[in-house]
Amino acid sequence: MVLPADLAKDPVPVEPDRRLRKHQRLRSNADFQETYAQGKSWAARTMILWLRKAPDTSLRLGVVSSRAVGKAVQRNRARRRLREAWRLNRYRFHGNVDVVLVARRNLLTAKWEDVVIDLLWLAKRSGILT
Repeated sequence: MVLPADLAKDPVPVEPDRRLRKHQRLRSNADFQETYAQGKSWAARTMILWLRKAPDTSLRLGVVSSRAVGKAVQRNRARRRLREAWRLNRYRFHGNVDVVLVARRNLLTAKWEDVVIDLLWLAKRSGILT
């Protein structure tokens, strides 16, 4: 039988919820267009970060990759890499903004560490890194 005192001695580490749920994503074209219209962006070697400030923002993420990145397989891989970098580091970000990450061609050949470093560097420059 496990007693409460025994549980206190050996606590189970709790992993934060790092899923990227539907309500945490930008999905409407109007939101993307409004983000670009506000014109607040920062660029790195592998991605461009755009910020959107509005009353309905809540640190949601939108991911974009154009045909300049490559064919469909490469574009999908670039978007997956951006979403994963965001998902793993979301707990570091704060603010009442929405974020759009735009993939650049270099994202496909960059090391994973470089992708994460670029994301954190852009987040710091834009003011959303805690």
